[in-house]
Amino acid sequence: MKITVLLGGFSAERDVSLNSGLRIAAALRSRGHEVTCVDPAGSGAAMTRDEEQALLDAGVGTTPPSLEALSSLGGGSIPPGLAEWPAVREAEVVFLALHGGQGEDGTLQALFDLAGVRYTGSGHLGSAIAMDKHLSKTLFRAAGVGTADWTMAPSPDSSTARRTHFHAEADALGLPLVVKPSKQGSTVGLTVVRDAKDLDAAVAEAFKYDDEVMVECFVAGRELTVGILGADALPVIEIKPKHEIYDYECKYTKGMAEEGVADLPEESVGRIQEQARLAFDALKLKGYARVDFRMDELGNFFCLEANTLPGMTELSLIPQAAAAAGILFPELCERIVRQALTGPGPRS
Repeated sequence: MKITVLLGGFSAERDVSLNSGLRIAAALRSRGHEVTCVDPAGSGAAMTRDEEQALLDAGVGTTPPSLEALSSLGGGSIPPGLAEWPAVREAEVVFLALHGGQGEDGTLQALFDLAGVRYTGSGHLGSAIAMDKHLSKTLFRAAGVGTADWTMAPSPDSSTARRTHFHAEADALGLPLVVKPSKQGSTVGLTVVRDAKDLDAAVAEAFKYDDEVMVECFVAGRELTVGILGADALPVIEIKPKHEIYDYECKYTKGMAEEGVADLPEESVGRIQEQARLAFDALKLKGYARVDFRMDELGNFFCLEANTLPGMTELSLIPQAAAAAGILFPELCERIVRQALTGPGPRS
């Protein structure tokens, strides 16, 4: 099968995307597929094997690219003609290995839907909903999925009255608080606030990465995640980061987190897997996703978010969950491709 992997892009998760995409390409080639790698931030030309290897050797790094480095890539937006690039137009399936930004927020998916391009993962609506943490949490609550209390921070140009009201809401939530961009991933721009005097600075930092900022109750406890693959919930994975939270460095630096199948009672496994399925359906997701949770000391689960294009690096969680279910990485990638072939076909 002719498959094009889209990787890189313009978001703060660019380095993660490059690593994910190159590993996906290698896995699909090992299954006999003809695979081309293309970066939407580039010219549209396929990467050479030497270029791929150089990017793999560079790795992800311990911090995301700077905003200055990202701005140097050009316009920062998905090229409107991307669907007509030869590598995209001639592919039987486009494997989306992009993370964050317009590669994951439904923009690219809508473009491909209009052009009749088959692609992996959720459609434009589900992708857009899942990227918006405020909307996601609202739908979680409606579907009976547990999630921590939250409020939205006012924009920097809001009135004094609005800012005063926000601080009252934040006070009511109590400390500590998690401050994060509403439409970002990999904990980019996230801060745990333990002193009220640090709240405004944390909000300002998050606004560097998004036009909406969420302030959420911090849930102390265990970090858990459930991968959804088709109709199946994969084994529950527990993450024990070296830092207080599972931040960018812990996610992408070997030795900075311990991960493995969670030691939970069977009843708890069934309950969190069902919560993950409910979250997946509530957000209208398709194909595969990773749903993240915290579990408090009483055994209550709090859904943090759903990732529609989860990381596929060597240290990423959904490949680990799949492996625990007996699905090796090449088979996982091929299953995701096969799922993309089950919907309506390209327009003639």
